[in-house]
Amino acid sequence: MLTLNINGKDQELDVPADMPLLWVLRDVAHLTGTKFGCGMAQCGACTVHIDGTPLRSCITPATAVAHGQKILTIEGLSIDGSHPVQQAWAELDVVQCGYCQSGQIMSAAALLAKIPQPTDSDIDQALSGNICRCGTYPRIRAAVKRAAQLG
Repeated sequence: MLTLNINGKDQELDVPADMPLLWVLRDVAHLTGTKFGCGMAQCGACTVHIDGTPLRSCITPATAVAHGQKILTIEGLSIDGSHPVQQAWAELDVVQCGYCQSGQIMSAAALLAKIPQPTDSDIDQALSGNICRCGTYPRIRAAVKRAAQLG
């Protein structure tokens, strides 16, 4: 049994020690907003926050975050889509297929928490590990800038 703090709530979960956090979140905690993309931490679709820092959950064993660290998923960012990043994403119609977007949003939210008024370079660097196969990068960058205005 592992006790994980997910979206502000402690949960006791019966999972194998080596189970990746991604599968704990999706299959055991039933939080399916975090997506499986590549399984090698290369695409960013599985991005969650651990104590405010973006982390690729597909390669992180659940036991690595079972020591009181706070796990934040896309579902925990805001219940009603009121987080500035979510508002900007909707306002600027960023999503095309949408598969990568939870990871993009989580990386953008972590960036804005650290750098409230990021430059283009800051945005490019912070989101460089998030791949959008649809190529919505210009809209993503514009949405991060808009979220900074809203935040």
